[in-house]
This record gives sequence, C-alpha cells and structure tokens, in this order.
Amino acid sequence: MTNTNDGRHRSILQRIAHRAMMDRGLLPDFSPQAMTELDGIHVAVTKIEGSTRDLRNLPWCSIDNDDSRDLDQLTVAEAMTDGAVKILVAIADVESVVTKESALDDHAKHNTTSVYTAAQIFPMLPEKLSTDITSLNFESDRIAMVIEMVIGGDGSLRSSDIYRAAVRNRAKLAYNSVGVWLEGKGPMPEDIGKVSSLDENLRLQYHAAQKLKSLRHEHGALDLDTIETRPVFEGDVIKDMEAEKRNAAKDIIEDFMITANGVTARYLAAKKLPSLRRVVRTPKRWDRIVELASELSFTLPQAPDSKALDKFLISAKAADPDRFPDLSLSVIKLLGAGEYTVELPGGSSAGHFGLAVKDYAHSTAPNRRYPDLITQRLVKAAMADGSMPYKVDELEALAKHCTENEDAAKKVERLVEKSAAAIVLESKIGERFDAIVTGASAKGTWVRLLHPPVEGKVVSGFEGLDVGHKCRVELLHTDVERGYIDFKKVA
Repeated sequence: MTNTNDGRHRSILQRIAHRAMMDRGLLPDFSPQAMTELDGIHVAVTKIEGSTRDLRNLPWCSIDNDDSRDLDQLTVAEAMTDGAVKILVAIADVESVVTKESALDDHAKHNTTSVYTAAQIFPMLPEKLSTDITSLNFESDRIAMVIEMVIGGDGSLRSSDIYRAAVRNRAKLAYNSVGVWLEGKGPMPEDIGKVSSLDENLRLQYHAAQKLKSLRHEHGALDLDTIETRPVFEGDVIKDMEAEKRNAAKDIIEDFMITANGVTARYLAAKKLPSLRRVVRTPKRWDRIVELASELSFTLPQAPDSKALDKFLISAKAADPDRFPDLSLSVIKLLGAGEYTVELPGGSSAGHFGLAVKDYAHSTAPNRRYPDLITQRLVKAAMADGSMPYKVDELEALAKHCTENEDAAKKVERLVEKSAAAIVLESKIGERFDAIVTGASAKGTWVRLLHPPVEGKVVSGFEGLDVGHKCRVELLHTDVERGYIDFKKVA
C-alpha cells in the first residue's frame, strides 16, 4: 500500500509514470548514443539563404499552455482587401537538426510523441532541442516553415503557400490569460501591450479563426467541448483536480492548425507525394449516439451524418451548457479513436469525421509528435523537388506504429492522471457523488464525477448503464499505484 500522507505526491507519481512508460513499451530515458549526438548540437538554425524570406519584423506571437516551453508554432495576421485576412503560421524547423535514422530520430520514432503526465513530461526530443534549439522561443531568431493562408470574409480558403522564413517570437502568451481577455472577462495580458499593435493583430486572428470555425460547422464539424483535468500542486502535494475548459485563445490555435494541416496535406498531394493522414472514420457506435439524442428529444438519422449530429450538439449546448462537456465526452467515446493512414497520390482519404475535413495531415507540432516530423521531411522534399525520404511501405509501417504508440502514450497519461485522482479521493471513501457514464463494454463500466472531475470504474450496480447515462455513485476503494478508483451505483 502506497503511503501518500507524507507529502511526496510528485515523486510517487513520477515513479508510477516511469513504470507505466516501460509497461507500455515506451522509452522514459534517452540512450547514451542520443545524448552523445545531442552534445554535438549547439546552435539553432538561423542563417537566411537562398529563397528563405525574412519575416522577423512581423508581430509574431506564441500562444500555448501556461507552463509550455516547447514552442512549435507562431501566428500572425494581416488584413487584406474585401475583408480577407492573410494568416501566417510558423512551424519549428526540427528536420534541419534531427536527421533521419540518427539516434535522436530513433528515440523520437520509437515513442512517436511527447508524453505529458501529471508529474513529469517525457519529451519526444531532449529539452535542449525541444525547448531551446528547435523551439520558437521569445526574442530568438529562428528559421521556420511558414504556412501562408488567405482566408476570405466567408471563412473560405482563397489561397495558400508553404515556404521557409526567418521569424522572431515577439510575445510568449498563455491560453488562459489571452482567452479571458479576448472574451472580455479579464484585462489584456501585460506582454501584449509591450508589442506595437499586437492587441489588434490578436483580435484580427480571433475573428479569422471564428470565420474558419463557422464554415467548418456548415460542413458538419462537431461542436464538442470536453473538460481536461490536471492536478493542482502546492509544492509536491496534490490539493485538488482542476478542470480546464476551451476558450477563445485555444480556438485561435485549434482553427489555424486544422486549416494549416489541410494546406499541408493538399500541398503534398499537388506535388504527387504520399502523405501521412490523421483520419477518424465513420462512428462504429452511431446507434448509441442516436439513442443519446433521442433521450434529449432530438431525432438523428439512422445513418451517420455529421451535419445532423452538429445541429443536435448545438441545441444540447444551448439547452444545458453546464452538462454539455459530459455529453461531448460521451460522443467522443462513441465516435472512436483516430488513426494514421498513408494517402497515396491520387487517392481518396477517409477524412476526419469530427472535424468535417477531408484532407488532414499532422504537421504543426514536430517537436512533440513524430508524424509531424515525418510530414516536415516530406514537405521539404516536395519544396526541393528532391527524392522521397520514405518509401511507401516504410510510411505504412510508421503510420501503424504511430497509431499504436500514440494510444500507448495516452494510456500512460490517463493512468498517472487516475493515480493523481486516487490521491485526491483516498480520504473520501464512503462519500457519494453525481456522475456520468463515460464507457460501457464487456471490459467494464466507467463514470466521471461532476466534481472533482475524475474517472473511475463502477464495480457494483452497473447493469443497464450505458455511455451518457447520469447516475449517483458511492466511492468504495482507491489504489494509487494502479490508478484504480472503484464505485458502486446507489441511485
């Protein structure tokens, strides 16, 4: 039995995280060979040569989590005629530093993603790279891959291009403070005021993002709003689990990245190169989504229809905004997981059901996702009209591997989150909570409490429960080491 009363919560979770990485076949530490390679890398790529543009004078900014240090993207906007807006997204140039089949690349290829646990980050690339040399850091000159998009007044993509450019991050901003400011709920962050006209530029970015989102919803993109939880530490002691919700700043980045990923996929297709696509196929449990809608007096067609589903979600959000994140979570579970596939020139992608986009290639986070680094290598080959860096069968094997290990990484993150939640709840045995069913299968039935927003298994009284049902449960047992939280249904 783990003793969590001595205040060593963080170290306990770090040990659990390390073990979970190993159990899932992921590497928690870099090899000696990778660290030797790292020692030979000293400076970022900053030299402007050939067709590389110099865009350092623009008011670029990064918007990320409060504690993020691996900055993969910068954004900036420029107003054009007829209400159009030019959006530029700068992506960290990781490929120039991490070469294919190097020891650093081998580690990244094995794990395929950075793993963000409640107590420790296991970066895909060493921090010397991901938070410094290949990161788009504040007031640092960097050569980046720039995705240019001209967005019409109706939210349509009028034109696009991809090129290399020198950039400089003028303001390192955080989602929460920028979000409340854009929504009129808080003051303008001090760092915005330090950069001339950045406040206007961010409002322009937000309006362009809203137009992109509106058009995607017209095509059936789903209006989902889940709750992400994280432990609240005081020193090394966990005091509570906190819910993080979507906000205006997160919307800017989400909508720009979705559009940029589409531009990248179509760029490779136009160059007759294969690409690695992220797809979410037609939902396997559409019948249960239809039942959920029916329980809320809404009729969905019997065949999967993203536009009809989005209309239902919009009406449900308006009717009960407080419970909408729970409905969103249920729908996401029923939609099923995404996967990586290879799209050959002239092929037809399965697309992304939830985003209502046909062309979608992960490309905007090469410091923390391996598919994005693969895509960056493909894009650079396309720009140089060079030879393909990957054979098709190699890409197909990588697509399968990335899908599997991304899933493994998520399981590690969930386990450590559950262990953190078990620490928070271990003093509440016998207490009762309102909950919603988030999973129901032969493997078991799971619920998420409304507060604190943590998930556990229903081990008694689960008969007849299905995803989306609301119930009341009593806490029976917690196991910090295994991340177990067990309930019985009481009403």
